[in-house]
Amino acid sequence: MDIVKEILGPYCDCLQLNLTQAIQLHPGAEAQPPHRDHDLWRAAKGEMEFQVNVMWPLTDFTADNGATVIWPGSHKRLGEFLIDRAEAISPEMEPGSALIFLGSVLHCGGANRTSLPRTGVIISYCLGWLKPYENQWLAYPPDVARCFSSELAALVGYQQHRPNLGNYEGQSPAILLSDNPPDFLGAIDALAPEHLEFIARLKGRGTLAAA
Repeated sequence: MDIVKEILGPYCDCLQLNLTQAIQLHPGAEAQPPHRDHDLWRAAKGEMEFQVNVMWPLTDFTADNGATVIWPGSHKRLGEFLIDRAEAISPEMEPGSALIFLGSVLHCGGANRTSLPRTGVIISYCLGWLKPYENQWLAYPPDVARCFSSELAALVGYQQHRPNLGNYEGQSPAILLSDNPPDFLGAIDALAPEHLEFIARLKGRGTLAAA
């Protein structure tokens, strides 16, 4: 999480879980087409990173059984959709290792030319103001998320991204994780520091009318 925060933190108020997915490549599986995961979002690319992926192998990853294929430096070549395969690498890993790569990096699952499946879990994180790949509130409804730590509950969406994104009835959806959430809630703005400072300046000048 420290690595993810360092990469994505400058561009958002908080992080969120984008996806948790188990992937198994069976014998004979062909290689995926090369792709960049950040293409999920139709926004200008190159000024910031949108996503960080972490691949956790549950079996050995080898060049023969479909280890993830990565094009190093491709995050700086966003206009190139196909890059020579000779420039790619297939990091070999065993359980206990992890492969971390940006959503802007060209990559694909390799072909499995062995007689055994290759299994891994990919967990990805994205900027807190994006719509994630997976609808976390359906994957982890309040009855499930209530059993999570506060940090994990926030990561799957039970938090607000300032200013006021992702609220429930004007408050943080984390209120749904309490034992007896109230039936009626009063809206409470979740504002970024710069917004609070601006409002304070307006009040000081007497230019903000009382509600």
